[in-house]
Amino acid sequence: MIRYSLKCEAGHGFESWFKEAGAFSALQTAGQVQCPVCGSSRVEKELMAPAVRPARKAEAAPRPDLSAPASELEEKLAALRRQIEENSEYVGMNFAAEARRIHAGEAPERAIHGEAKPDEARAMIEEGLPVAPLPFLPARKVN
Repeated sequence: MIRYSLKCEAGHGFESWFKEAGAFSALQTAGQVQCPVCGSSRVEKELMAPAVRPARKAEAAPRPDLSAPASELEEKLAALRRQIEENSEYVGMNFAAEARRIHAGEAPERAIHGEAKPDEARAMIEEGLPVAPLPFLPARKVN
């Protein structure tokens, strides 16, 4: 059996199974292959990728380690992330409030990192707070 992706002259796409490759041609020539949507017998095969399964005893291809850095830039970003996480306190969504408290002297001075909405970040920069965006997402948002 062979499965073909087909398309009629009206652009309706559908699939159909045939006994062999020659069976489609014979049925198409006889006008017996019809679109299930509009009934048109002007049907052509569409380009499709074959479904090939590996041999049963073939070894599976090694899977890439997606957690490992793929480039020098990714390695440097990973190192920067580790340094920031090891040397600062994560304050989460309270970043804007905590940064303001530290700047005003109401909280002990220390290195912090966290999250801020774009309007909060813009306001902190306009207020002169020494903040900068980080080139990575917090750990809780990483897949």
